[in-house]
Amino acid sequence: MKLMFKLLIVYFLPLVCVPTTNAQTPKYQQPVLISSAGQSADVTLAGMLFKKLKLHYKVINLAKETDLEGINTLVIVPGFSSKGLGAAGISREDEMKRIKELINSAKKKKIKILMLHIGGNARRGNQSDDFNKLAAESSRYMIVVSQADEDKFFSSISKKTKIPIKLVYKIAQASEPINQLFNQSPSTDK
Repeated sequence: MKLMFKLLIVYFLPLVCVPTTNAQTPKYQQPVLISSAGQSADVTLAGMLFKKLKLHYKVINLAKETDLEGINTLVIVPGFSSKGLGAAGISREDEMKRIKELINSAKKKKIKILMLHIGGNARRGNQSDDFNKLAAESSRYMIVVSQADEDKFFSSISKKTKIPIKLVYKIAQASEPINQLFNQSPSTDK
């Protein structure tokens, strides 16, 4: 039985956590501001990951420059949602303008940016990919659920820009790289 378990680990572990690129992994500090780029509900799931890890964070879907006060890390969760934009009462163009201003403000304040793409294929395509590209190219590190990178969209950005990327098989597995980025001990929760 133990041998069978070891064999399962050896053969299936590479499918669960895909290695990062060779670029140096930055370290991030709290407190954290999590915001959407495209107004998808994925930002709520991102908040749940940070809550589970007991990180000091806040989620503001429509974050602006003033929300960066006292913040050390900006987490951008990209993904277009027409329903989310409608609920927020803003246009796609207004959302793109808002996120560009937020990113520029964060860079001026020397706030590190982490991109967390957890929406899989549902947050890819014509409507989402300009948000995805902006968030990816503005970040210092990317965590991506591997289904969203089947066409190597994020991996090619990583290769071109030398921004490290960590691909995970499912959303819950994003906890481990988040823990590592914030210099915490590995999570013992399963």
